[in-house]
Amino acid sequence: MAQDIRDMFKEDTLSGEKMPNNHEKRFLNKLDKAMPISSKPSFNWFYLAASIVVLLGLIGVYNYFQPENVGTTEIASTDVVKTKTLGDVSPGLKKVEDYYLASINLELSKMKPTPETKDLFDGYLKQLSELNKEYEYLSAELNESGPSELTINALIDNLKFRLTLLYRLREQIKNFNTSNDALSNASQSI
Repeated sequence: MAQDIRDMFKEDTLSGEKMPNNHEKRFLNKLDKAMPISSKPSFNWFYLAASIVVLLGLIGVYNYFQPENVGTTEIASTDVVKTKTLGDVSPGLKKVEDYYLASINLELSKMKPTPETKDLFDGYLKQLSELNKEYEYLSAELNESGPSELTINALIDNLKFRLTLLYRLREQIKNFNTSNDALSNASQSI
């Protein structure tokens, strides 16, 4: 029947037996036949797939940490600072700003200086450029300190003043042309 293996070793009946000659060689030969050792290394497809996955992962990590815009666009984006305008503060202020800027541009496009009104026109353009510089200064202040009622009102007042100047210029050019027309009509009637 079943015997306990510990009891068998205690009796040590096997220690007197000897292994047959060449037992070890025969055992190794049988082992080599059952599991031959190949001379060329085995190619495992899993190693190739794992290498590709690691390579794709490294490329993905590299692209993740690269800036989105490369080349000249990157240089341009570092030189240009995005400034806030009234439109960035609220949609209502954007409408106001767009209205004034469109009106200013419309008035400027309507005016054609003549040689007689060139000096007058240039004087107004100089005042407009100074107001434009002030507007840029106020926009920079809006960026630095954030939107405040005083800054927003100053920006709107600047736009109003520029438009008022253009209306005044238009009236002066109109009056100048009217007076010139009256003078030329008077000189023709003489």
